[in-house]
Amino acid sequence: MKLRFNPPRQIWFAAVGVALLLALGWVATRSGPLAPIRVTVVQVARGEVAPALFGIGAVGAQRSYAIGPTVAGRVKRVLIDVGDRVKAGQLLAEMDPVDLDSRVASADAAAARARSAVATAEAQVHDARSRQKLASSEARRYVGLVQKGFVSSSAVDGKLQQEESADAQIAAAESALASARADAGRLDAERAGANQQRMNVRLVAPSDGAVTSRDAEPGSTVVAGQTVIKMVDPASLWVTTRLDQGRSAGLRVGLTAQIVLRSNPRSTLTGKVVRIEPLSDSATEERIAQVAFDRLPTGISIGEMAEVSLHLPAVKDALLIPNAALRHRGAQTGVWMRSEGRLRFVPVTAGDQGLDGKVQIIDGLKAGDEVVVYSERDLEDGSRIEVVSALAGKTR
Repeated sequence: MKLRFNPPRQIWFAAVGVALLLALGWVATRSGPLAPIRVTVVQVARGEVAPALFGIGAVGAQRSYAIGPTVAGRVKRVLIDVGDRVKAGQLLAEMDPVDLDSRVASADAAAARARSAVATAEAQVHDARSRQKLASSEARRYVGLVQKGFVSSSAVDGKLQQEESADAQIAAAESALASARADAGRLDAERAGANQQRMNVRLVAPSDGAVTSRDAEPGSTVVAGQTVIKMVDPASLWVTTRLDQGRSAGLRVGLTAQIVLRSNPRSTLTGKVVRIEPLSDSATEERIAQVAFDRLPTGISIGEMAEVSLHLPAVKDALLIPNAALRHRGAQTGVWMRSEGRLRFVPVTAGDQGLDGKVQIIDGLKAGDEVVVYSERDLEDGSRIEVVSALAGKTR
């Protein structure tokens, strides 16, 4: 006769509960909050870093012109269109002169009249000098005759009075000549002003260039200073580049640059820094530099976006780590270093960095130290970690 062992139901429940607790513990220690944080690490190594600055910019022109009238008026005609190449002095547009032609004609007539008055005054001066010369000669002759007793003293007095009158006539004629000349100068200036105003209605190109905008059409009324035509000098095109202030150390005029236009991302153009703006953008914390093309590309457009890389001299035998390993704790910059199985935050001083993601460490680490590059979640001093070869999400 066989005896059957039938354990009580409570034992079965206890066994299942123990199994569940063990499973929960395993999950908690492997994938839950108690599980070690998976990280990737790298050793600090010596090498060469090619520092570079990276910025985004827009194509602009060093020499651009906004051309418009100096007085309010109506546009009479526009002779060019957007994209046209123009020469210096070429007529681009013309304003309606209104009454300027009549004013110029009146000023010309007044100036001609003034020149005639000057000629008349010059003739009067010449006549007065001739009369004075004759009166002076007669007075000297009569003075000699009165000494010999041939004429009376009253006759001599008459001749001397004629000489004084001739002198006064010369002074009056010379004064009239000076006044005529001053009046002629004033009228010439008014005529020149009228002609200048007449010329101002002709909008001409200040230099060779290309038309970029046509902002008014014939019949439009514009105010003084309003732009009718915009143009640029294509030879002066450059890229206005914005760079992060915190990474702009080493920026200087003459640095070589690689420029990638948004319209042609597969082509890299060369250039150099030709100017660094003295004013930075305090709102975006950026410095502004002007980068000129070594060779102007064809088909470039004003305002086109571009990516600019500036290359600094290479730094040899530097301690290098990936830029992704740098962390910020408050105002401190540092790395998470694994030493003797423990994890701790080490402040470091970073130096130059290249576009390949490598950054120079000036102080805080030595060759061979292991630092965390990526981690599943935020780290703390003493956190339990598990080193893996790669993380799927590469979170920090």
